[in-house]
Parts: sequence; C-alpha cells; structure tokens
Amino acid sequence: MAKYRKLSHTVYYCTYHIIWTPKYRFRIMEGKLAEFIEEKIRQISERYSVEIEELKVMTDHVHIVCSIPPKLSVSEYVGIVKGKSAIKVFL
Repeated sequence: MAKYRKLSHTVYYCTYHIIWTPKYRFRIMEGKLAEFIEEKIRQISERYSVEIEELKVMTDHVHIVCSIPPKLSVSEYVGIVKGKSAIKVFL
C-alpha cells in the first residue's frame, strides 16, 4: 500500500521512465554540469511534488524514473524540467 500516493480526492500510482538527450546526442553532461543538472531536476521535482525514484545523468542522456501527480501532465513536467535546466546552464 505504500506505493500508492494520495491527493485530496484521488489515490494514484503513476510512475514514468523518462529519457531525454541533448541535441545531436553530444556528450556534454560531465563533471560540474552533470551535478548542476541533477540538482536542478531535484529542486524542480520537489517544487511540483514529483517523487523521483531514480535519477541518472549520463554523458549523453538523462534517465528519470518518477511518480508524477495526476494534476500535472507528463509533457508539462518534462517541458518544465528541460526548460528550467537549460536556461540556467546557458546564462
């Protein structure tokens, strides 16, 4: 029963495996950049009540296994995470 999560009117179990890559699958996510990306993803997920079960930043892609609440769609979450982490990297 611990795997189910609750909101005020719902009980849900929505777990997703999300993978994304940088453009042309360049191997750029190493060292401090990988640490920054992982930290940023965790901060954003905490803000939107997304529970991260696993997170791995590889040199050319990112793996996330997470539980996203039903009030937030998967595409919204991915758009927010990719957008917020990319803006801070290049500024």
